[in-house]
Amino acid sequence: MKKLVLAIAFIGMGSFAMAQQTTPTPQERQAKRAEMKEKFQQREQEHLAQMQKDLNLNQSQVDKIKALQDRKKAEMKSEFEKNKGERQAKMEQMKAKRAQMDAEMKQILTPQQYDKWQADRKAKMEQRRMAMKEKGMKGPRMHKPMNTAPQAN
Repeated sequence: MKKLVLAIAFIGMGSFAMAQQTTPTPQERQAKRAEMKEKFQQREQEHLAQMQKDLNLNQSQVDKIKALQDRKKAEMKSEFEKNKGERQAKMEQMKAKRAQMDAEMKQILTPQQYDKWQADRKAKMEQRRMAMKEKGMKGPRMHKPMNTAPQAN
């Protein structure tokens, strides 16, 4: 009995701790976005420097590779913007399907079952979110130097 009460207390404390998390302000999001952009640019420069070292590139080659990378990045960005409306439409479609499923589940389940189902679904979503966050926080990716030595056959 004591174990059950303690387990319920720990679960309750955990749910209150999760409820205290706040969403970042627009200024915080903008600062984080600028920081990430700066880190990305630094990583690009480091990668280019590593390529220069591994492949023994001259400055002309480095400049051409940089121009190529910039052009590809611009193409990807324009492609992303072009498909933005399509992605938005798909998200709206998914939201509508989710709302329809919720309505159907509400008709099938009792109010208690529905509430439990909703809580379980939210908990699983939070677990997935935390797993993704953990996956993203594993630190900077390490770039291996390229193997430029001729291979023996």
